[in-house]
Amino acid sequence: MHGTVCFRYSVCSQLSSLFLLGFNRTVTLDSRLLTCFPLNGVSNFVDMASSVSAQANPAPVAALQRGIVKMVLSGCAIIVRGQPRGGPPPERQINLSNIRTGALARRAPQSQPDQKDTPDEPYAFQAREFLRKMLIGKEVCFTVEVKTALGREYGMVYLGRDTTGENIAESLVNEGLATVRREGIRGNNPDQARLCDLEDQAKASKKGMWTEGGGTNTIRDLKYIIENPRNFVDSMHQKPVNAIIEHVRDGSVVRALLLPDYYLVTVMLSGVKCPTFKREADGTESPEPFAAEAKFFTESRLLQRDVQIILESCPNQVILGTVLHPNGNITELLLKEGFARCVDWSMAVYTQGAEKLRAGEKSAKERKVRIWKDYVAPTANMNQKDRQFVAKVMQVVNADAVVVKLNSGEYKTIHLSSIRPPRIEGEEKNKDKDKRFRPIYDIPYMFEAREFMRKKIIGKKVNVTVDYIRAATSSSETSTIPAFAERTCATVTIGGINIAEALVSKGFATVIRYRQDDDQRSSHYDELLAAEARAIKNGKGLHSKKEVPIHRVADISGETQKAKQFLPFLQRAGRSEAVVEYVFSGSRLKLYMPKETCLITFLLAGIECPRGSRNMPGGMQVAEPFSDEAMAFTKELVLQREVEVEVESMDKAGNFIGWLHIEGVNLSVALVENALSKVHFTAERSSYYKTLVSGEEASRLRKDKIWANYEEKKVEEVVHVMEEKERTANYRAVYVTEITDTMHFYTQDVETGTQLENLMETMRAEIAAQPPVEGSYAARRGDYCIANFTADGEWYRARVEKVQSPAKVHVFYIDYGNREIVPSTRLAVIPPAFSTRTLAAQATEYAFAYIQVPQDEDARADVVDSLVRDIQNTQCLLNVEHSGVTCPHVTLQFADSKDDVGLSLVKEGMVMVDVRKEKHLQKMVTEYLNGQESAKTARLNIWRYGDFRDDDADEFGYKLKK
Repeated sequence: MHGTVCFRYSVCSQLSSLFLLGFNRTVTLDSRLLTCFPLNGVSNFVDMASSVSAQANPAPVAALQRGIVKMVLSGCAIIVRGQPRGGPPPERQINLSNIRTGALARRAPQSQPDQKDTPDEPYAFQAREFLRKMLIGKEVCFTVEVKTALGREYGMVYLGRDTTGENIAESLVNEGLATVRREGIRGNNPDQARLCDLEDQAKASKKGMWTEGGGTNTIRDLKYIIENPRNFVDSMHQKPVNAIIEHVRDGSVVRALLLPDYYLVTVMLSGVKCPTFKREADGTESPEPFAAEAKFFTESRLLQRDVQIILESCPNQVILGTVLHPNGNITELLLKEGFARCVDWSMAVYTQGAEKLRAGEKSAKERKVRIWKDYVAPTANMNQKDRQFVAKVMQVVNADAVVVKLNSGEYKTIHLSSIRPPRIEGEEKNKDKDKRFRPIYDIPYMFEAREFMRKKIIGKKVNVTVDYIRAATSSSETSTIPAFAERTCATVTIGGINIAEALVSKGFATVIRYRQDDDQRSSHYDELLAAEARAIKNGKGLHSKKEVPIHRVADISGETQKAKQFLPFLQRAGRSEAVVEYVFSGSRLKLYMPKETCLITFLLAGIECPRGSRNMPGGMQVAEPFSDEAMAFTKELVLQREVEVEVESMDKAGNFIGWLHIEGVNLSVALVENALSKVHFTAERSSYYKTLVSGEEASRLRKDKIWANYEEKKVEEVVHVMEEKERTANYRAVYVTEITDTMHFYTQDVETGTQLENLMETMRAEIAAQPPVEGSYAARRGDYCIANFTADGEWYRARVEKVQSPAKVHVFYIDYGNREIVPSTRLAVIPPAFSTRTLAAQATEYAFAYIQVPQDEDARADVVDSLVRDIQNTQCLLNVEHSGVTCPHVTLQFADSKDDVGLSLVKEGMVMVDVRKEKHLQKMVTEYLNGQESAKTARLNIWRYGDFRDDDADEFGYKLKK
C-alpha cells in the first residue's frame, strides 16, 4: 500500500477507467489519494483480476488482519482503514477472491467528447448496495491470498473480528449478486468448492442475476448534469431528499447520489468552509492546516452513509445544502470540533438556524481547538463588567453611536457594531459646495435614523455588550494623527430588541461586509444580514426606489431679521413642541421646531446661570463656578428630549427667550432648585416667580453648590397648621366590565345590575317585535342611540362620540364602557322608555389610586393584560380614595380574598407607587411603598436591573417626581 504504481493507457484496456476520470498521472496509493477515486471510476479495478491472475504471486501464509470498512468500491472491492492515531489512519483496498460482480457506471471524460457514458451492468449497483449496507463503518477481518505485480490485493473478508463471522463473498454469491471465477478453481480448495455450490443453489432458486429477464430493470439512469441547477434546487422546496454520500472532496464539499432519481450532484455545506487541498502549478496538491483531518472527520461519518440532504440554494451554479444524518448535523459538528469556520455569504440560506452555527464556532474558539488553536477573542483583555453592562442613554450621535452614562457616572460613547449609517457618495458630495452642510438633515434617511433611535432609547436604560474595540486609524501612513479615534463597538438592546437590527430592518442603516478572517464584528451579525435582506426585499428606507425624503430645515439661530418675523407667531402659539438638539450651557440651547421645521437658539427665562469658558475679543473668558455642572444637569434632563416651550421675547442677537417644560418640569425652576442657577429680576412679572423664589430659598438654606458660601439670615419660622381628616374606607360591590389601554376601567354597581338586565331584556324584545328601519338613523356627535354590537349581534345603549363617515361611526356603550366603530346602518334611535332618564348609564370610569401609569407602551400593555386576566368581568370591592382630573381614583379589592389589586401590581414589580402628600392617605402610601421595596429586593419585572430611582427615567417610561 505504500508503493507507487504508474498507470499507462497502453497497459491494458481494463485500466481505461482511470483515464476517463482524468487521472493521467502517477498515483500514490496513500490515505488521501485512494479516497479521491469516485464510485463510477473504480469498478473496473475488479475486472482486472482475470487478466492479472496468471501473473499473481500467491502469498505464502494468509495472515488474519483487521480493519474498519471505509468505502465499498464495487460489489467485490472495498477500502479498509485502521484506527486513527493523531490524524487520518492508513487504508488499503481489498478485492474479494474468486468472484466477479457487474461493473458500475462511469462517466465519459469531458476532454473526450467522442466517448459516451458507460451504464451499470445488471445487478452491479445492487451488489454494491448489498455490501455498503452490510459493511460501511463495521469492523471486518481479512486475509490477503494474492498480491499482483501492480500491488492489488485479493483475499477473503469476514464480518467481525475473526473468521467465524459472515463470509462476504459467500453472501454475495448466495444472493445471486456475484458469479464465481470457475476458471481458476483448484479441486483441493474447499472455499472455492463452497462458492460453486452456493452459485448453483442461487441459480436453482433464480436469485439476483439468475432471475429471468436479464436484470435490465436494475440498471440506473444516472444523471451527471443538471441543465438548470437553480430551478432544480427550487423544485425541492427545501425538503429533505434521501441520498448516499459517494465522495468527500474536503470537509465541507461532498458528492451525493440523490434518490430515487439518481442525480449525482456536488453539494457544498451551507454556512461553513473547511480547510482545503490547494492544487499547485505542477499538479500536486498541498493541504491547508487540518485539511486532511477535516476530510477524515466528514468521511468517517458520512461517506457512503444513507443521509438526507436539504438543498438550500444555488448561487453561481454551486449547490448549497445541509446534510442530515440520524446521528447529527455534520455542519454543526465540524464547527464545534474546530474543523470549519462560518461563512457569511452562505449562512443566509442555512435553514437549520444560523445561531447554531455561530454557537458551534464560538465553542471551538473558546476551547481553542484545531484551526482556532491560536485564536484570541476581540474582548479577551476586557473584564466581564466592562464587556457587559447596563447604562442610560444620554445622547444619540448621528445614527450609529450613542453616549451612555455608566453607573459610575462616567460618560462613554458606544458605536453600534457592524452597521454603517446613511451617507452621501459620488457626485452628491460635490453638490451645493457653498451651502452649509448639515449631515443630520442633508444626508438622506439620516434624520429618520436618528429620530428612530432617539424616540426608542433616549433617556432609557439599555443593555450593552461590547463586541470589539476598533483601534484608532491614521489618515495616512506618515501621519500620526488618527483619522478615527479608538471606538468601542457593541450590541445595544432594550427590552430584548437589538437597536442595530431594528435600524437595519427599517432601511436606516446598512451592514458592513468583512473579510472572512475578520472576527471583529457584531455578535448578532447573522441577524443583521437577515434584517438587511428583509429591508431590501420590502424596499424600505435606503433600499426604497421612491424619492428620498428631503428635510428643508431653516436655521434662524443668530438671524435677527428672520427671528423678528418668527417671534409673533411663536408668542401667539403658546406652548410649542420642540426637540432639544444641542446644549451650549445650562441655560442656552438649540431647539428643532418640528411643526415650523426650523432651528432656533433658546435662552431660559427668569434665571441667571453660571457662564462657561468661551473665546472673547479680549481673550478667553474663565468659566464661572458650577457652569459645567449646570450644563451637565441640563444635558441629562433635556438633551434630545421632546419638550414644550413658551416664547416670551428675544434678544438683540436673535435668540428667543422663554420657558422650557419637560414632563411637567420647568427647566428654569429645576436649575434653581438644584442650586445651579439664581433667580433673575426679570422673573418677577412671570407666573413662575413664586416657584422660583421658593426653590432658590431652599437651595440657600442647604448652602448647596452656588450657595455654598451664603450666610443664612435668621427668619421667623411660620408654622402652617393643616386640618387633618381621616381616610374613609367604604367599599361597595362592583362588576368590572372594561379595562382601557390607559389603565382606566369601567364598572357597574352590583345593586343596580338587576335593573339593567331587566331593561336590556325588555328593550331587545321590543326591538325584535318592531325592528328599526336600516339606514333611517343619522348619527350626530353626542347623541344617545342603540347600537348593534358586532361580537354578539345584540342591541345595547350607546353614545355617538365621533362621525368619521356614514361607514365609520365611533360609539361608546354607556352601560359597559367599551367602544366600537360601526356603520350607521347598525345604529337606531333609542326608544324613549329605555333612555338614560329611565335608567342612568351604568358604566362608571375610574383610575387606580397610589400607582403610576407606565408611559412606555409595552410596559403598560403588560399591566393591562394582567388586569384583564385578573379582574375583567369579575366582581370586586371599590373604594374612592381621592378625586382626579378626569375620574375618581380608587382602590379595588378582590371579592373573595379582599387583597388590594393595585397593591398586588406594586408587589409584582409591574408598576411604581404614586406618592400622595395628603396626611390622611399616608397609611395607604406607606403600605404601597413597603410593597414596592419587597418587589425591588426580589428584583421583579421593572426592578430586575436594581434600583434606578436616582435616574430621571427608567426603561419602562416612569418619570420620577422631584
